[in-house]
Amino acid sequence: MSTDAAATGPADGTEPAQGAWRVALAGVGESVLDVAAHERAVSSAHAGAVVTFAGVVRDHDGGRTVAALTYEAHPDAERIIGEIAARVAAASGSDVRVAVTHRVGDLTVGDVALVAAVSSPHRAEAFRVCAALVEEIKADLPVWKRQVFADGTHEWVGSL
Repeated sequence: MSTDAAATGPADGTEPAQGAWRVALAGVGESVLDVAAHERAVSSAHAGAVVTFAGVVRDHDGGRTVAALTYEAHPDAERIIGEIAARVAAASGSDVRVAVTHRVGDLTVGDVALVAAVSSPHRAEAFRVCAALVEEIKADLPVWKRQVFADGTHEWVGSL
């Protein structure tokens, strides 16, 4: 997982200039995701709001009981998630910071599969940018999910 992909601003951890956007974290990996770490990555004295989203593996889909699932990613997924994060942050036109990571590998019910965190001077902007970030990740990130159901059957989601 990348820990400063597509970042802008000083490497010494100082605040970016007012009006600058920043991708604090963007990655795809097998490690357990830490929601609080994503929140810390975007927090700053300039931010009046920090919004986080955790996509959690649920126990059902389409009326069927989900037992487990596996996420697989295209080799370019890490680069693409950084590009998506940078594009969403830049499009906001304000002082936002974003952090986003998608987990791959075998997950069970209750595991966190996606974390997105956004900070901004104002709450409405943070909510809007976080929602846009999650929607673009869901639409454009080449990650596929194999769901295994309680009856032993399975299906692929997001594959062509």
